[in-house]
Amino acid sequence: MNLVLDFGNTKIKAAVFSESNEILEIFTWEEYNEETINEVKCKYLIDSALLCSVVDISERIENHLKSNFSFYIRLNSSTSLPIKNNYSTPETLGVDRIAAAVGANKLCPNTPLLVIDLGTAITYDFVNSDNEYEGGNIAPGVNMRLRAMNKFTNKLPLLEAREENKLLGDDTSSAMMAGVLRGIEFEIEGYISEISKKNPNLSVFLTGGDVFFFEKTVKSSIFVVSNLLLMGLNEILRYNKCL
Repeated sequence: MNLVLDFGNTKIKAAVFSESNEILEIFTWEEYNEETINEVKCKYLIDSALLCSVVDISERIENHLKSNFSFYIRLNSSTSLPIKNNYSTPETLGVDRIAAAVGANKLCPNTPLLVIDLGTAITYDFVNSDNEYEGGNIAPGVNMRLRAMNKFTNKLPLLEAREENKLLGDDTSSAMMAGVLRGIEFEIEGYISEISKKNPNLSVFLTGGDVFFFEKTVKSSIFVVSNLLLMGLNEILRYNKCL
């Protein structure tokens, strides 16, 4: 069985996958705990693990994983992938971005794909019909936009993200929330529209912690896969185990 760990900007997500690629259990942790990892390993008899991180990881964590799993890799720019990476600077590409792209490609191979990950930042990543990652864009996420409005003005308040169904706000709070959420919604629709012009059979995947703000408001045809990144990590792990 496989264990994949995603160290994000705000939390750690992990998942156990069966030999048939089914998710058996998903965990969310505030910090890495060796005892917890050992318990998960023993419960599921896990032999392989993959670490994906967008934050700095201590040597202690790396050593613990290396010593406790018979097959262990840390995802980086030199890791072998089941899709081709055409990014001009692969060493600067976020490992979470390529993992989500692999996950989408696993679900829809030989199809042009747009993967939109709505997290701390929003990433837009494109995979062509030849199963090649072409690149993408990075934009501020929901909370980043709200914090920016507060930080760079004198009077706009710091808001907690919440659903806002209005197109136009009728007070400062609703104007800010609608500005952020409707702005991102139009941004998403714009990317889908432009990329679809050259890729009429484009498949669009939405994922990430803030996906619930947009899964019902985006009017284009989309697939919402909350665990897309974890699925991609497992596919990368499986691919490397077979090399």
